[in-house]
Amino acid sequence: MFFSFDGVDGVGKSTQIDLLAEALRQRGREVVTCRDPGGTALGERLREILLHHHDTPIHRRSEMLLYMASRAQLVEEVIRPALAAGKVIISDRYVLANVVYQAHAGGLDPDDVWRVGEVTVAGIVPRRVYLLDMPAEQAARRIKRAPDRMEALGLSYLEQVRQGFLVEARRRPQEILVLDADRPADAIHSDVLRDAERLLS
Repeated sequence: MFFSFDGVDGVGKSTQIDLLAEALRQRGREVVTCRDPGGTALGERLREILLHHHDTPIHRRSEMLLYMASRAQLVEEVIRPALAAGKVIISDRYVLANVVYQAHAGGLDPDDVWRVGEVTVAGIVPRRVYLLDMPAEQAARRIKRAPDRMEALGLSYLEQVRQGFLVEARRRPQEILVLDADRPADAIHSDVLRDAERLLS
């Protein structure tokens, strides 16, 4: 089973991924966590370029394709083998993030990005995407580090990202579950775990 988490930075994805992974391990599941971009030697190199090279000009289409290249490697090196071995995969972001950041907020066509994503992942898609939602301004206040290249584009861009996530959630309600992230972590985790256990059973 494959789960992913998404949302603007600051909504608590890392916390919820850790909580779900630990809960499933306590229930006897083998769990693999990963981050997208990243998770492989190639992916980590691309992540550095994408998120931390503020002085490197990257066109939106180039940006989207670099994310996709990292993801293709992650699928073949980590996700597909783990699923074949019967493990649970939990990813911090996946294709939805590109659709939202580079298309809804970045000017590319969302359907085009989904199509590139389909080629990239070759059939490996999450059974459920947990979309942690809160206003971008509120999420940004939670971040206690220097902004990465995407965050540095400002609150207006990040609120467009948030709205893009909500548009896609309405388009794909069977895949994307929207959760109010402005709640205690254990309350959010309870909702996630209930849904994940139902799908796993």
